[in-house]
Amino acid sequence: MMISSNSNLCARCKGRLWCGKQRCPIVSKVYEQNKPKVSTRLEGSSPPSVFVGSYNYPKVFVGPMVPQLHGDTNFMDTPELWSEKSLDDILDFRFKLIRGKFLTNVEDFSGKIIERTREIALCEESPATEIEFKNKPSGKVGISNEMHPFGPSASVVNLDVENKPFNNRIEKAFYDTDLKTVPAVLDLYKNGVLISKLQKALSVGAFGIGKKRKFVPTRWSITAVDDMVSKKLIEQIRNFPLINEYRIYEHEALDNRWFVLMIPSEWGYEQMEAWYPKSSWNPSQTLDISSGHENFKGLRGYPDTAGCYFATRLGATEQLAQERRQATVIVFREVHPGYDIPVGVWHTRESIRSAVCKVPEIFASMNASLDYLSKKLSIPMKTWVEKSTLLRKTIMQRTLSDFIKIKHFVK
Repeated sequence: MMISSNSNLCARCKGRLWCGKQRCPIVSKVYEQNKPKVSTRLEGSSPPSVFVGSYNYPKVFVGPMVPQLHGDTNFMDTPELWSEKSLDDILDFRFKLIRGKFLTNVEDFSGKIIERTREIALCEESPATEIEFKNKPSGKVGISNEMHPFGPSASVVNLDVENKPFNNRIEKAFYDTDLKTVPAVLDLYKNGVLISKLQKALSVGAFGIGKKRKFVPTRWSITAVDDMVSKKLIEQIRNFPLINEYRIYEHEALDNRWFVLMIPSEWGYEQMEAWYPKSSWNPSQTLDISSGHENFKGLRGYPDTAGCYFATRLGATEQLAQERRQATVIVFREVHPGYDIPVGVWHTRESIRSAVCKVPEIFASMNASLDYLSKKLSIPMKTWVEKSTLLRKTIMQRTLSDFIKIKHFVK
């Protein structure tokens, strides 16, 4: 299989229109295959779910997402519950979520529609919701590398929401207008609030110093929470003793294959992902591999793998922090053609969480680890080493005898 020597723009862009086109051709294709029928009025139970756009920031579209279903729809916006779902199942219930939108400045929390949208985001249960749209919902479905998919949208002219209790811990942080955002997020995470709930609350400006609160675009809030939490965990991990062996964790889901290599060395992290031709963000005929990494001192710049980098890092750091151990972590992701529609970075986070919960393969040397990986990965180990920074550095820093054993991986 050919490997792209140049950057595959689609694999890097992931729907952000770097190509200059008005509509992403990949997203457009998905939309044509998934057109739900909705009138100008909609009644249903929001999971609860809201969406904050990023286009034209700081004036953005804000609003609820509601299916034409009643009762407990919480599962439709709780990715922590989707690990055993098929791609078709996920797309089926996500495309049922119709997005209402209302244009506002990110610093403006006034008005009935905005107030009720924020109430939805903070609810613990699924509130009954009635929406009146200006026109029938239409336009492209929501497809992004960071965000969960959702259905078409329309401007909201009226919004009524059933009174439901807020999540108690989030409500306390919401009314504490002297509590800064990062401490609020970290305290809630420590007390067991789901990452997905923290992301929703952050997006509607539920945290931070009162006068400085703002709406945060959904795609930004997802990455921000993953980054904040994993950074805190890394601070702890840097002070823990090293693991005593080489470990490899494995997981497969939605035609993605994951391998997590943990090396008994000081904290470092690298995420590499290989997109096969005809997988969701790679319409070309060549394999595309991208990566991002950080050393003990931290990340410099923004990784090519974007939000996936931070979501994957969270899953890995959670396991090390729980064990109170330190390691260099290298994540290999192979994205095969069956993953033809992206479902968001939740998939990377939950896949790594699933992987590191399993019993790992244990090895006494780097050489044995690479031998094992070379037999499991579809892409030759030599190719991964060429694309990697930390993997190559780790190999080169071995003793002379170790290097002689593994030199065939870097030829």
